[in-house]
Amino acid sequence: MSMGTEGGLSGLGYAEPISSHRVSRIGDEGASDGFAPIAEEVPIALVYNGRSHVVVMATPANLEDLAYGFTLTEAIVTTVSEIERVDVVKASHGIELQIQIPVRAAEALDQRTRGLVARTGCGLCGVETIKEAMRLPVKVGASLSVTQDALWRASTELSQRQALNTETHSIHGAAWAAADGETIFVREDVGRHNALDKLFGALARDGRMPSAGFVVITSRASYEMVQKAATCGVELLAAISRPTSLAIRFAEASGMTLVGLLRGRSANVYSRPDRITGAS
Repeated sequence: MSMGTEGGLSGLGYAEPISSHRVSRIGDEGASDGFAPIAEEVPIALVYNGRSHVVVMATPANLEDLAYGFTLTEAIVTTVSEIERVDVVKASHGIELQIQIPVRAAEALDQRTRGLVARTGCGLCGVETIKEAMRLPVKVGASLSVTQDALWRASTELSQRQALNTETHSIHGAAWAAADGETIFVREDVGRHNALDKLFGALARDGRMPSAGFVVITSRASYEMVQKAATCGVELLAAISRPTSLAIRFAEASGMTLVGLLRGRSANVYSRPDRITGAS
């Protein structure tokens, strides 16, 4: 690795994931000037074997996790061992994640070249055909069992550990929790897909099996989020907002338990409630 992203990116022109911006505060008691913390959003190019594949707008933090996670959830490679190298490099107007993968994987990727700029964490990042966009989710296993209390615990701990969002109130989070609800990893980003990719990248780099726990996200559960989670073998995905109808169909097709409206001590279970003790 050429550099870590945890210690800041001052050499790349983006020192921190949060900046301070002057604002005018208004209210019934009058107006005043001050400063507010703002989430940084910068162009991040994912470059495979020297060829640019896609540009995402993302928070400049945990970028090596993003490189690993995107590569795995987009099925560019099938195992983390195929990712030979990741370098975080300054580019003219942003940051490049230069990723080295086996030649055969790079050649296969060339067949679905995208080369489009994605909006904030767009899950379809330049996909050119409907067939690519609608990649069928893989079947997940059936070894996970959790309690309702585990869901409540994971949701609460994710909220407590969102350091960037606590400051800015504009950043999504994704957490991986053990079966008992203990939150092990949390990743944040202005893009919900990016946050999820960073989470899976962190798990892969730590040698964790995503199927040993479950994932909680602070956004709606769109079909792309289900697709990414299923690709990594996740058996339960829980979101604080509702899922889309296509997300439910994808969850059913993959055998995944899909939870929505996870707030406080209540939630809706849209598919495979059998993994949750007490759910009917």
